[in-house]
Amino acid sequence: MSTLRFLIARLSSAVPTLLCIVTITFFLIRFAPGGPFDQEQALPADVAANLNAAYGLDRPIVDQYLRYLHGLLHGDFGPSFRYRDFTVTELIDQGLPVSFTLGGIALLIAVIAGVGVGTLAAVGRGGMADRTVLGLAVLGVAVPSFVLLPALGLLFGVELHWLPVAGWNPGRVDDMVLPVVTLALPPLAYIARLQRGSMSEALQSPYVRTAFAKGLPLRTVVLRHALRPALIPVVSYLAPAGAMVMTGSLVVETIAGLPGIGRYLVQGALNRDYTLVLGMVIVYSTLLIALGLVADLLIAALDPRVSLEA
Repeated sequence: MSTLRFLIARLSSAVPTLLCIVTITFFLIRFAPGGPFDQEQALPADVAANLNAAYGLDRPIVDQYLRYLHGLLHGDFGPSFRYRDFTVTELIDQGLPVSFTLGGIALLIAVIAGVGVGTLAAVGRGGMADRTVLGLAVLGVAVPSFVLLPALGLLFGVELHWLPVAGWNPGRVDDMVLPVVTLALPPLAYIARLQRGSMSEALQSPYVRTAFAKGLPLRTVVLRHALRPALIPVVSYLAPAGAMVMTGSLVVETIAGLPGIGRYLVQGALNRDYTLVLGMVIVYSTLLIALGLVADLLIAALDPRVSLEA
């Protein structure tokens, strides 16, 4: 029952959180210079007035806000101002599977590889493996995705002709390799450093020393005794890692020409497509809140001293 109460409490708090995010985003983008129908050549006044009336932009801004919230309550994200043949819901349905596939695989690789590499570095603390991991971790954090993806594309796409530089064909693994690697490397570097530190601390704990004193082999001690508590900082980092992947997807999807929600968000912001930006922000915020909830549940499962209290 405590888990159920915790879930209900967290989901209840997620609603006002999303409402605050929607409100802030709504008014920020409306007060930004420009509008969704601004072009290099200004539209005739009557045409602009008709467009504003058709989309309700001639109404007071508070009325527009309340109408938008009313639509959200009915699952309607509104029409896109630039993609005139699509609603925002349809664009989300198109882009979310692409972003979710790339981001999910990247986050999974980052966690598995980061935990493995960090554990090896902690076991061989001070050795060549440890120094190599630390060096690569610094490099992974320092190199931004807008530099890493073109560099990988130049090497593996242009020079070696092993992988496509850009484009997306559903189900084609080759198209996912470079974007996934680019998205996975920064969180992998952070997770490897976190795991190295937490595993080093776990290996110095009294119960692990007792396990060594009993003659248990290193592999058994690490996997059965040290790994579980060492994973807690990594699990706590899941939500920030997810945020890092999502932030990277804005750049990666735009550079690689991928039809994901990150690219739609960037184009919507540039075009002042109000409803498109709001829809993508809601999707990203919901995913981050869900990751935070999953992280809390995993921490409670890993550490019995943690209780799920509302």
